Amino acid sequence: MTETKIQTEKLPEIEEETKLEIEPITEVEEIVEVEKETKPQLPLSIEGWKPKTSIGKKVLTKEITDIDEILDQGSPILEEQIVDMLLPIQTELLMVGQSKGKFGGGARRIFRQTQKKTPEGNKPSFACLAVIGNGNGYVGIGYGKSKDTVPAREKAIRNAKLNIFKIRRGAGSWEDATTEAHSIPWSVEGKCGSARLMLKPAPKGKGLVIEQECAKILKLAGIQNIYSKSYGGTKSKINFIMACVDALKQLNAFKPRESNIKNVHMIEGKK
Repeated sequence: MTETKIQTEKLPEIEEETKLEIEPITEVEEIVEVEKETKPQLPLSIEGWKPKTSIGKKVLTKEITDIDEILDQGSPILEEQIVDMLLPIQTELLMVGQSKGKFGGGARRIFRQTQKKTPEGNKPSFACLAVIGNGNGYVGIGYGKSKDTVPAREKAIRNAKLNIFKIRRGAGSWEDATTEAHSIPWSVEGKCGSARLMLKPAPKGKGLVIEQECAKILKLAGIQNIYSKSYGGTKSKINFIMACVDALKQLNAFKPRESNIKNVHMIEGKK
């Protein structure tokens, strides 16, 4: 009977020893988790980047920290990593093609497939249209084409980053009484081929009254409300989208007066 009592009394001491051994391990794990959170995570395209242009070297050494310094000078962006470092961007692929189906086509898709007839057989190619933006006054669109879908998508995204530009926003609708730059300051018109598109400022709460793919471009550009009217051959999807991009570029076509800037509450870029 005495032996059993001694054994039961020693059990709590063993449990205390095991607890002391486990506590330092949890502290080490907490330190490792904190280090992972504080360590900055760069995009995959920037890791191992060796810039070849003078602008890219200045961006990497943080001599240039604002993309407006590049766009205002009119300097071309020749490396996509420049945009990745200076802007938090979002990417969207536009529906410019359709799958094969009966009676003229099937479901919509992001790749536009074409074929070339040769004596060796059919040679297919895929085209893709991508748009990027930060949702606050900066947007870019790119076109990519290749023999496979993945290279076409990568080309389109890369070209969209190289073609980024900033737009002017405001509250130019006579129906609007707000001072927030949620629409465009004045009416503009863009053209590509036979497709024409007119953009007009709309009051707050109206939404994007425009074709679905063009609405994606305006959303990434930071425009929330707009009216639109289209003319000509709008069935060509790529031409219609490029007409929308041309209209956005027309917002920067001239220098407005200071009085007009105050009336429409115009801002440019991310200011």
